Amino acid sequence: MIAFITILIDVLLPIFLLIIIGFTVQKRFQMNLGALAKLNIYVFIPAFIFAKFYKTTLNLRMFGYIVTFFLLYILALYLIAQVTSLFLHHDKAKATTLNNSVLFFNSGNYGAPVNDMVFKGDPVAMSVQVIVLTLQNLFTFTYGIFAIQSVQVGKLRALLGYLKMPILYALVLAVVFNYGHLPVPDFAWTTIKYLSGAMIPIALLLLGGQIAQFKFSFKWSSAYIYIIIRLIIGPVVAALIIKILGFNGMIAQALFIASAMPTSVNSSVIAQEYDNYPELAAQLVFLSTLLSTLTVVIVIYLSNIIF
Repeated sequence: MIAFITILIDVLLPIFLLIIIGFTVQKRFQMNLGALAKLNIYVFIPAFIFAKFYKTTLNLRMFGYIVTFFLLYILALYLIAQVTSLFLHHDKAKATTLNNSVLFFNSGNYGAPVNDMVFKGDPVAMSVQVIVLTLQNLFTFTYGIFAIQSVQVGKLRALLGYLKMPILYALVLAVVFNYGHLPVPDFAWTTIKYLSGAMIPIALLLLGGQIAQFKFSFKWSSAYIYIIIRLIIGPVVAALIIKILGFNGMIAQALFIASAMPTSVNSSVIAQEYDNYPELAAQLVFLSTLLSTLTVVIVIYLSNIIF
């Protein structure tokens, strides 16, 4: 019960306060949500990715283990989401947004604080979370953008469009500077830190603004199946993969908990930027985050039993 209350206050309350602020401001002033999405994708997210990759020191063996888990986990979820979309007869555009809500999970402003709280700041556990966060961001802003654009403009034009985005070059530069041990000038690093720190607040304010634009209906919708996949089936799949790979102890627990995170707010940012069912994306982010107040606590409890 104490852990449940702690997660609510330390992790979820700040997230929901930012969403509420975005909701209120949108209702009052009608923000340009498209402009906010562009700022995030073209300015704040590249800075965030550069900062994370540049400052992260990776254990190559651990990195290999976690990459293997991540690839198997994403592949399994992709197949489950695709089959679900085919069964429900969604068109390609809608299916892409729904599938993204399953594949992209909140490893940053939700997953990192949960990891820190559960493992008392243990550096090994946090290293696992940082690697998952890194892989998730890379996947979100490569496949995620390509998948939506390929529906709208075709695969070739989508690929050419992605090559024009600063996210890719921020990643390449970060890797070069990291492994080349190249220093970033203090003035440049200060700017990058400011921009990187703005990514999560802007994304959550944007989510609040998106939520303000649609009317909630608590009637059952087939879209809610994807929340079930993200919050319940996702951790089950992760547990099976972790067992098959033979992981145990803290690394296994950290991966299992990371797999239980709700839909990433960046899925709604991408949907807003490319006008691909943005209201649906925002609704899935909000509801999955709300419901995760229960499911994440259960997964944390089970992690000590299973692993």
